[in-house]
Amino acid sequence: MMRKLSVALFVTLFAVCSGAAQAAAAPSQIKIGTLYAASGNFAAISMPVHRGLQLWVDQKNAEGGVFVKPYNKKIPIKLIAYDDQSNTATAATLYNQLITQDKVDILVSDSGSPLTSVAVPIARDHKMLLIDQTGTGAAFFTKDNPYIVLMSDPVSSIWPKYIADFLTQDGPKLGIKRIALLYATNDFTGTQANAVRGFIKAAKAPVEIVYDQGVPTTTTSYTVIINNIRAANPDAVITLGFPNNDISYLRNLQDSGVKFKWQFNIYPGLETEGLKKTVGAKGLEYIFTYVPSSVIEYKPEFGMSLPQFRDAWHKKYTDDKVEFGFNSVAGYTTGLVLENALKATASMEQLALRKAIFSLSGKLKTIDGTFELDETGAQIGEITPLGQIVPEGKDELKFVVVYPHDKASGKPVYPAK
Repeated sequence: MMRKLSVALFVTLFAVCSGAAQAAAAPSQIKIGTLYAASGNFAAISMPVHRGLQLWVDQKNAEGGVFVKPYNKKIPIKLIAYDDQSNTATAATLYNQLITQDKVDILVSDSGSPLTSVAVPIARDHKMLLIDQTGTGAAFFTKDNPYIVLMSDPVSSIWPKYIADFLTQDGPKLGIKRIALLYATNDFTGTQANAVRGFIKAAKAPVEIVYDQGVPTTTTSYTVIINNIRAANPDAVITLGFPNNDISYLRNLQDSGVKFKWQFNIYPGLETEGLKKTVGAKGLEYIFTYVPSSVIEYKPEFGMSLPQFRDAWHKKYTDDKVEFGFNSVAGYTTGLVLENALKATASMEQLALRKAIFSLSGKLKTIDGTFELDETGAQIGEITPLGQIVPEGKDELKFVVVYPHDKASGKPVYPAK
C-alpha cells in the first residue's frame, strides 16, 4: 500500500514539476520585429500594410495573446517597429538592430520589394527567417536560401499573367496588336516587365511590343514619355510603377489630353481610395488594373471576412490618414499566417517556423485568397484577376473583372471612352 502511494506521489510531483518547468520556459511575450515607412516614396504602400499587421496584433493581445504550440498556451505579442523613412540604408541598419539588439523571435519585412531587398541577405546571414509581406521580386527566392517566405502577394513573375493572357488571347479579337511597355526599374515592377515580355513571347500571338522603356522609380514627370509612347502608336499601354509613379503618370496623361485606347496601371486597383484622392475619379475611368482582395470578396476559412475586416479597420483607424485598400489586407494576412504557424510549429527555431508555414500551403484560405508557396518560399497563390474601372453614378467607380473568363463580371470597354 505504501509502495503504491509512493509511486502515485512521485508521478504527481513529476507532473507538477514538469508543468512548472514548462511554464518557466515559456517567454512572457513573443517579440515580432518589423519596419514601416511613415514618409518618403514608399509610405503609401507601407503604412496600410503596417496598420493591417498592427490590427491583428491588437486583436490577438485583446484575446490574451496568440497560441504557441511549443508552450501549449497563449502568449502576448510585442510588436517592435521602427520607421525606415523609405530609405534602404536606414532599413538595413534597423533590420540588423531588430536581430542583434532587440533579439526578436520573428522578423517581418517592410512592405514592397525595395525595402525588402536589403533584408533578404541580412536575414540569411543571421539565419533568421524573413517573413516577407509584399516584397515580390523574383530574385529574392532561390533554392539555396531557406530563410524567406512570401506572405500576402504572389511573386512578381506571375502577377501580370492575366494581363498578358488577355492581350494575347482576347486582344487580337478587339484589334490590339501593338503594345507599349513602361516600367519603373525596381525589383517589383522590373520583374513584372520581364514577365510580360516572356508571357507575350511564349503566346506566339499576333501582338508585338513596339515601345519598351524603363525609368527610375523616382520619376515624377511623364509628359515627354507619354508623347514618345503616343508616337509609337500602340493599341494598348502597360504602365508598371509604385503609387507615386501612377499618380504622376495619370495626372500627366490627363493634362496632356492624350487618351490611350487601353491603359493599365497597378495602383488604381491596389490603392483605389488613395488614387481617387490624388488623381480624381475622372482620371481612373476605364483604366485596366489588378482586382485585389480588398475588392473581391473571397470566402475565408480563417480570420475575418472582407466586410468584417473593413469595419474593424475603420473603427480602429478613425484618423483617415491611411486609406483602406489591398495593402491593408496584406498586413492582416501576414498576421493570420503567423497565427496558424505558431499553432503548428514544433519549436520557435527559425527553420521549424518555416516548416510550419509551409505546412499551411494550399490549405489556408483567408480574405486574401488561398495561401500557397513554391519550394523556394515564393507565393504562387493569391493571384489577382484583371479588371477595368468604369464610372457608376456621379463620381463613383466600380470594378469589372474581365479576365480570366471564369471570374469575369463583364466585358471590357475598348477602346476606352
